[in-house]
Amino acid sequence: MAEIDECLQLLKLEMKIRNYSRYTQANYFAYAKKYFEFKEFSLKNYDEFSFKSFVSHLLDKKLSPQTINLYINSVKFFYRDVIGYEKKMNVRHAKTTLKLPVVLSREEIFRIIQSFKNTKHRLAISLAYGSGLRVSEVVKLRISDLDFAEKIINVRQAKGNRNRITILPETMRDELKNFTQNRDKNEFLFPSNRGGILTSRTLQIVFRRAVFKTGANKLASFHCLRHSFASHILENGTNLRYIQEILGHRDIQTTQLYTKVSRSGISNTVSPLSRMNV
Repeated sequence: MAEIDECLQLLKLEMKIRNYSRYTQANYFAYAKKYFEFKEFSLKNYDEFSFKSFVSHLLDKKLSPQTINLYINSVKFFYRDVIGYEKKMNVRHAKTTLKLPVVLSREEIFRIIQSFKNTKHRLAISLAYGSGLRVSEVVKLRISDLDFAEKIINVRQAKGNRNRITILPETMRDELKNFTQNRDKNEFLFPSNRGGILTSRTLQIVFRRAVFKTGANKLASFHCLRHSFASHILENGTNLRYIQEILGHRDIQTTQLYTKVSRSGISNTVSPLSRMNV
């Protein structure tokens, strides 16, 4: 146990120095700990047989490929970046299946937004869709992050602790100005009723209730608002690189996934059968 604790402390220190998000730190810590407990001893010495045996153990537990790859990433990070192991690690990631994001139609989103009587919740949901924000980014927004003159939103310390800017919807400008009038610029844009930050869970719950109430796509989660934003501006002809910058994707391949769910290209394609007199 002493060796496990020492390795976990080294891992935690390295992630803190690199300013990894709390979410990443918590995941890497938990996954690496599982590996250390599996290996039991000589943890600072990379052992490919033990590593592959661990991955095989995870496969036997029927874990998803995505989860297995998180385990692999955490272990590789420990040996490469904490211990400094420089040789090739011949442990491949599990093959994942391509899952297309769930995208709501414009009509579904309109019905969902119109269903809210609570102004704060309606504006939060509208902004998530209108600006392509994650739920964690919505709740962290401060009034000072809204630039009404430039019609942009400053998204600070988003996923991966990166800053970016996104669009502030023109149609929301006046209502947001009224919503923030006479309030301190450093306040959270959408504070909780008790003061302080509104929880992500709260917005997720109110969104799911709205989905159920309006009879929209039952598979839709809060994150579908961001997916829908990306898909819809792509359909409107926005350049893919521009969408990548707005969403804050590091890899253009992540953004390209939306080309597979864009509806306009499919719906505007004429079937060859339509050109036949059958």
